[in-house]
Amino acid sequence: MARPSHPRWIVVAIGALAVLLALAPLVPRGAEEDNLLRPSRDVEHLRAANAVGASRLTAGMRAEIDRVVAAGRSIRRGGTKGAAVRMGSAVRCADLDGQRYCLGVGWTDDSEAQVRARVVAAARTSARSTRDRTGDLDAAAALARTVRMAPSRRAAAERAELVEAARSVAKVWLLRHELQGTPLPADFLDRHPEARSSAPIAARARSRTAADYPRRSTVLHGRDAREQRRTYWCGPTTMQAIASGWRGHPRRQRYWAHRLGTTRDGTAITDIVRTVNHATGYDRRSRAGRYITLDVGDWSYRQWALLMMRHIHDYRAPVVLHPVLRRRYFTYLDDDASGHFQVGRGYDKNGRGPLLLGYLEPWNQQRFDPSEPFVRRVQWRGAYRSYRANQAHPMHNVGV
Repeated sequence: MARPSHPRWIVVAIGALAVLLALAPLVPRGAEEDNLLRPSRDVEHLRAANAVGASRLTAGMRAEIDRVVAAGRSIRRGGTKGAAVRMGSAVRCADLDGQRYCLGVGWTDDSEAQVRARVVAAARTSARSTRDRTGDLDAAAALARTVRMAPSRRAAAERAELVEAARSVAKVWLLRHELQGTPLPADFLDRHPEARSSAPIAARARSRTAADYPRRSTVLHGRDAREQRRTYWCGPTTMQAIASGWRGHPRRQRYWAHRLGTTRDGTAITDIVRTVNHATGYDRRSRAGRYITLDVGDWSYRQWALLMMRHIHDYRAPVVLHPVLRRRYFTYLDDDASGHFQVGRGYDKNGRGPLLLGYLEPWNQQRFDPSEPFVRRVQWRGAYRSYRANQAHPMHNVGV
């Protein structure tokens, strides 16, 4: 009888190695992965990002908010923008349940040092800029506003902003999970029972792609749009349109300027987000949920476009767009201008052409210079240009 060409132990070893290689993708690669939410019955009970309620403020969150607010008390009160530009310490961030929120900037994946460097660099640029100003609060003005506040008033404002942010942390986790694929912690539903649904939800409903959406969808009406009455009132005019879409009739821009705390330096996006939550019903769980200021600097165009489609079609709620007004992005402009606000309110897949984004444009350059071309309130333009204009803004954030 012929002997086998290979010893039996070699054959067994090769077989065992093959089994190990087949199982390798299923084996966790480290302690970090052990802490991620696995596909299970728990995942079936996750609410959509817009449908979660307010998050509970834990002792850890309260301690972190106390730390950030206390750090602001050491900022010396000053007067000029030039002095404020050098106050990088005014830019502070809180780590809230694994997500980072930076005062005046919003939820971001950047480190505090990165955000601070970005804001200070933008402040230096904006302090020297001679471009037309249309009304967003630029970095230099934002720092100056912080530094000018009395310490007690600053502490109260910062605490209110951080508490409001902390109550939305579950939505932040879920938006990034749904649109960017960010894994959730294994104990996410234990820490955030507001994100648990009593009935299973089909995974398909949470993971829709652009192909799953209809050809076209809109919210608001053209009649909700007005042109801004002052050069620095794009914020009040944006808020006017959003509130008109909810209430059915517009209130005066002066009213919204007062509600937003708008000055000649402009309006902060965080103030628009706060006012949308307090003055409309778009923050309901049947709509967009609590609006947040979200840094989308690390979002791809596909992720950003899907966020627009989901917000408009699924949530039936407008988006606070925050672009820079440059002719390269908005061809109806006669001159380059500053950071700006618009109301995202529609999309159109445009057949075989590029995706179009519909938005309400507050800025009409002809109102302030009759020699310049008229700008329509209702715009349909290439979505990619709006994405680029958003990314070109130093804060690259949106209100969603």
